Amino acid sequence: MKKIRIGVFGVKRGSAFFDAILQCNGDLVAICDSDPVAMEEAKKKVSDSVVTYDNFEDFFHHPMDAVFLANYFNEHAQYAIRYLEKGVHVLSECTAGATMADCVALVRAAEKSTAKYMLAENYPFMKFNREVKRICDGGTLGRILYAEGEYNHPVSGADTGFFKSAYPFVNHWRNYLPAAYYITHSLAPLMYATGANPRRVTAMPVYGPRDEANFPASGKHCSDCAAIITTINDDKSVFKFTGCAAFGAHSNSYRVCGEKGQIENLRGHGFKVMLRYNKWHVPEGMQTENFYEPEWHHPKEEFIQKSGHGGGDFQVIDEFFNSILEDKKPPFDVYFATRMSAVAILAHRSLMEEGVPYDVPDFRKEEDRVKWENDRETPFYDTFGGTPTVSASSDPSYHPTEEQISAYKKIIER
Repeated sequence: MKKIRIGVFGVKRGSAFFDAILQCNGDLVAICDSDPVAMEEAKKKVSDSVVTYDNFEDFFHHPMDAVFLANYFNEHAQYAIRYLEKGVHVLSECTAGATMADCVALVRAAEKSTAKYMLAENYPFMKFNREVKRICDGGTLGRILYAEGEYNHPVSGADTGFFKSAYPFVNHWRNYLPAAYYITHSLAPLMYATGANPRRVTAMPVYGPRDEANFPASGKHCSDCAAIITTINDDKSVFKFTGCAAFGAHSNSYRVCGEKGQIENLRGHGFKVMLRYNKWHVPEGMQTENFYEPEWHHPKEEFIQKSGHGGGDFQVIDEFFNSILEDKKPPFDVYFATRMSAVAILAHRSLMEEGVPYDVPDFRKEEDRVKWENDRETPFYDTFGGTPTVSASSDPSYHPTEEQISAYKKIIER
């Protein structure tokens, strides 16, 4: 089997995929990061033959067949476009585009390129989400009517180590991340399992700022602990999901409801699922209520079980490499990826207007691309000199206090 020469840009996240690249018969040829501490740690995980770079321009000119972009959340599109123009396959971490203009430019570049583009979204490949898709594909639920997805990741105000690692400088993207933007972990599993695509979105904020009592140190400029997002889809089904939420206890939960039954993973019970049918729609060999831990149904289960994010990290690499080697459409192609980005961006605008609905563009259509090609509204600072043009919060007047910022700076400067 041909080996795919791949480079990794951004090793803090990217290093988690080194083993999967090798297990999938990839040839890791180069890595790049401007953080010298992160690079020293990454070097310990690779062979001496892997070339290391501390700047993108030199890394960009290294010969490779594919690149894995694991850099900052809001800065993927610009790099992806350059590689697509070069004919290099792109695997991009979340999110595909941080602005509507990013999404348009990325789609246009992908359509012109001979290379593949895939979003490195891993949650659809978790064991319970693979089972949700398997059951949906099997048809026993009937027509899908409704689905829910929740990615809930609260953090403790006392976890100063996490703040130093995840929010390493004042203008870091996480400090300006709106509650609606990080939706791929909640939305992608629903789209992947059902095949439905959002076409209209509305959202409401769950107001929960980081108060000084619980977060004496904070640089976060978003007052919302969650965004509750609803879409109507191209098949007339409805989704309800969160961005990266921070209420209640940590959990990832998904539920898909059809005409004949429903399936959901069970919070607090590992990979177990509950599959239920109406008593007049029970398939042969099944019960009305079925509680079980599903099988992987994957030939590379041995590697999956050793991989991060419930096995998803390995499967992302495996799917990407297979799409290249077999010249087939990746599961999360540029249209799938940019639709999710557009849902996130427009959900935040809806949230700021207390639920005003927005039509989600179909970037396959040039008329939709023209409408959004110059929309560069962003809540983020970036390394290209960009500054926020919209608030990250449903309450634009909200900002961390001077005392919180001062305490936060002391943590990250230690």
